[in-house]
Amino acid sequence: MGDFWVFGYGSLIWRPGFAHIETQRARLHGYRRSLCVYSFVHRGTRERPGLVLGLDRGGSCVGLAFRVPGDLRDEVMAYLRERELVTNVYLERMLKVRLDGGDTVDAVVYIVDRRHEQYAGALDAADAAAVVRGAVGQSGNNEDYVLSTLEHLEALSIRDHWLEDVARQVAPL
Repeated sequence: MGDFWVFGYGSLIWRPGFAHIETQRARLHGYRRSLCVYSFVHRGTRERPGLVLGLDRGGSCVGLAFRVPGDLRDEVMAYLRERELVTNVYLERMLKVRLDGGDTVDAVVYIVDRRHEQYAGALDAADAAAVVRGAVGQSGNNEDYVLSTLEHLEALSIRDHWLEDVARQVAPL
């Protein structure tokens, strides 16, 4: 089998964790980056959930596409499934993304399962910030996750106005 692509929109952008031979900015149409997944382990608890990113229906999302050599397919897919499908809140899909150069490629993408108990729904920025504020899990506090995500997006000149609004309300200047 030939090379394949993986689309990252959150932590995969700055910590892909798998070998790849090319990285390109890319846009996924039909889904948007959103703090729409309750975190019961990494950024919160069942008693005090936090929020982590998911791809939810509507709009579009700019992220990074990683080209993976075909001979690493089994290894990389096993890694991604172990990382992304722990609680099955994400659904693995092969969707078209448009690379910055204009080419369209099929990419492995993880979208949120709206029927899963961890799906938080489409929260406005104020409600998302209220959930994030004070939530802490095994991987640290939820505010750091949001602010770090935004910092990494800004370093790549990727704007996400909704996430910027959440961050302003979580950690006002």
